[in-house]
Amino acid sequence: MQESIPGFSKKPVSTIFLYLAAVLKVSSISLTQFKNYQFESFDFSERVIGICGKNGIGKTNLLDALHYLCFTKSYFTRSDTLCVKHGQEGFRIDGSFVLNDKKEKVVCILRETGKKELSINDELYNKFSKHIGHYPCVIIAPDDIQIITDGSEERRKFIDTLLSQFDAEYLQSLILYTKVLQQRNSLLKSFAENTNKDFGLLDILDSQLVKPGEIIFDKRKEFLVSFLPVAKQLYTTIAKQYESINLYYESELLNLSFAELIKLNRNKDCTLQRTTAGIHRDDIEFELNGEAFKNIASQGQRKSLLFALKLAEMEVLKKEKGFAPLLLLDDVFEKLDEERISNLLQKVCIENEGQVFITDTNKERLTQHLQQINVSHQLIEL
Repeated sequence: MQESIPGFSKKPVSTIFLYLAAVLKVSSISLTQFKNYQFESFDFSERVIGICGKNGIGKTNLLDALHYLCFTKSYFTRSDTLCVKHGQEGFRIDGSFVLNDKKEKVVCILRETGKKELSINDELYNKFSKHIGHYPCVIIAPDDIQIITDGSEERRKFIDTLLSQFDAEYLQSLILYTKVLQQRNSLLKSFAENTNKDFGLLDILDSQLVKPGEIIFDKRKEFLVSFLPVAKQLYTTIAKQYESINLYYESELLNLSFAELIKLNRNKDCTLQRTTAGIHRDDIEFELNGEAFKNIASQGQRKSLLFALKLAEMEVLKKEKGFAPLLLLDDVFEKLDEERISNLLQKVCIENEGQVFITDTNKERLTQHLQQINVSHQLIEL
């Protein structure tokens, strides 16, 4: 059931201006055999969309369908087949977008054969990577707290996803690096099984790995110099209190060239049968009052830092693309106090002019907060 919730009689002028300024908007979406949906269509009439319903009813799945149309893949699972409704074969997602005042029809299909297709205005992509960044998008979901609490892979994934949306060279370098890294690791594993070790092939793979690795490192370093201070400032704004927090980029390439690292670690790599040095080990370190952030931060502080990183991502995409990205907020209000909720909504619904989708199990809570900030919105009840 869809219900339009009008704003107050006198909407702030700034809100009207921001809504008219938005140049990326989803008008509608249709899901066929996608996750728990057999067939369902949704029309979106406002810039701020609230999606309410009990757990397990499909709120997150609706956001994931939007993510598919932006990134050609699920945000929550690596397997396309796991997104097919149980007992069915294949799925289809149709979306109507408006980009720079032009209507676009985007369709993502997973065929019964397992082949995936993506098209815009009936023109198929020959490479999905060409679509990345066309519809910039930021999503915040409960498991994203792993960016703060888990290992370095989660933080690299965060940075890679952001940079890939506006830097095609970065994305292609990342694809190439990942491919060569897998080939090099396979060769190193084969050394343990064969007495004749092909070091000539290893030399070739080393040189093929170094070039994209250096491109990725240089771009990460340059980007994070400006990005991390923005995230730090946003954390202070959301937390509404001063805390001594530091964020910095950690990479082995800050001390040695990649070529030197590869050479230096060759014997170790052969012993361990994997590539032990490189940009695939980069990290972003967080400190609070001089200690590791994840060791001493409260749940509220961890969520505040997560929101700061995501809002900084949103600001970067707006600057690079020239318009605000879509923002998908999945069940973000849990374990947040009222002040942090208000601060977050102020940032994403008032100060941000992009379209926002917010899920919540509590209709009254979401409606109350959106009315408090006086923003016109649409409510979809599942």
